[in-house]
Amino acid sequence: MQTSRFRTVTSSLRERNYRLYFIGQLSSIAGSWLQNVALAFLVLRLTHSGAELGLTSGALFLPIFVFGPLGGVVADRVDKRKFLFVTQSLLAVWAGAFGLLTATGVIRMWMVFVLALCTGVTNAFDLPPRQSLLAETVPRDKVQNAISLNSVSVNIARVFGAALGGIIVTLFGLALCFGLNALSFCSVLLTLFLMRTRDLYPSPRPDGERHQVRAGLHYVRETPELIVPLMMIVVTGTLAYEFPVSLPLLAVDTFHKGAGTYALLACALALGAIAGGIVSASRSKFSARTLAITAIGWGLAILAAAGAPNLPTELTALVLVGFGTIAFSTSAKSTVQLASAPTMRGRVMALWAVAWQGTTVIGGPIVGWTAQEVGARWALAIGGLPTVLIGVVAWPALQRIDRESGEAKARLSARGN
Repeated sequence: MQTSRFRTVTSSLRERNYRLYFIGQLSSIAGSWLQNVALAFLVLRLTHSGAELGLTSGALFLPIFVFGPLGGVVADRVDKRKFLFVTQSLLAVWAGAFGLLTATGVIRMWMVFVLALCTGVTNAFDLPPRQSLLAETVPRDKVQNAISLNSVSVNIARVFGAALGGIIVTLFGLALCFGLNALSFCSVLLTLFLMRTRDLYPSPRPDGERHQVRAGLHYVRETPELIVPLMMIVVTGTLAYEFPVSLPLLAVDTFHKGAGTYALLACALALGAIAGGIVSASRSKFSARTLAITAIGWGLAILAAAGAPNLPTELTALVLVGFGTIAFSTSAKSTVQLASAPTMRGRVMALWAVAWQGTTVIGGPIVGWTAQEVGARWALAIGGLPTVLIGVVAWPALQRIDRESGEAKARLSARGN
């Protein structure tokens, strides 16, 4: 029984290209979290302002909000693997520039904003093909498992990156974190090079239709299986998924600690997320209604973290928040990946990136300002309450999607008989 469950959880890893994708993500995300730690404390060192930290986060994700749909059009029309060689190389350049300017002591806030915007523009065109490539490394029946395992790898890397980042910032300074992130992209480039193109499951490319961004938006608007999850992600991405802003401020302003405590908070969040990813990967089926359930549970966990009276209780609550984060995001991403027509997948995943990360351009400054004016606990609370409410509001629509999906399957089964 245990062997069977293990084989279910790890089924995607038996695909060579997915294994390479998985390894590359481990390295890249660990490096990104080294940079996240360093960037947060760089901004706080330069400005001592939660609002400035929120604005920096907004600058990092503004290009995704603006250019994300165009990035999806590009993803649907290019060789995703080859295109990622370009975007990943550019991300290494921006990380290296952060490291060099910080090491030489000439870094200023305007430079931080410029490099954050450069990183964001590159990510706007990197995220859609990278998310779409994941679905092309495995057969369709393993896509949900691949997404769940990818969430596990992301959060293993987050644990390692956040913990190591806190140690490096404390012992060696900020610049080394940026430099190690630049080096981490070499691993991604190597794994992309080693992939076997003949073993990929490429999506058909769309024809030369005009107004492709508009076509993608229309397609999503007319598809309930896509528009409902994406609207839920807009709400949660804007207010709940702002931990790079809220956790450093929680460490500094609420618990009066530094990078080491931030690393503990981030590790607790990531440990819960790893558990959530493993549970999600072990499930062979899920319903649309799962999104509502996970949203409500995740929101309640965030509210518990907002009210935690001391650091041990906070760490415990953040484990539950991490579990809820991945349970919700995996369900949402699986829903939109599987409901998307192959020729539309890049554009749909671009809208997913806009909803999940691009909305930080709005939410980051709001959360940062809230933490500065009334405290970091409220910065968490303004994410938890809307998350609970969106789960409750979306429940009837998601139930209807499940019912219609079941009826459609029954009709197909009747025709087959």
